[in-house]
Amino acid sequence: MAMNLTVRYFASLREALGEQQQVSGLLAPVTVASLRQHLAGTSPAHAAALLAGRAVRCAVNQAMVGDDALVPEGAEVAFFPPVTGG
Repeated sequence: MAMNLTVRYFASLREALGEQQQVSGLLAPVTVASLRQHLAGTSPAHAAALLAGRAVRCAVNQAMVGDDALVPEGAEVAFFPPVTGG
């Protein structure tokens, strides 16, 4: 099944990648790690910000998750650096 997701970026990731983007056509199952890998392949800026090994936190539908978490269809996925200012 092809999935559609909303990806949002915060703090320094927002400055590098923009506020949000729609992602469509991914085949389920999608994990946070596989989504990061997919996004990293979309542009050099995405690669620099999201490749594995970079310190990036993630929330799926506003719940903090790890890289192995499954991402459901229609989810809002948020990426942000480990420490963000107010």
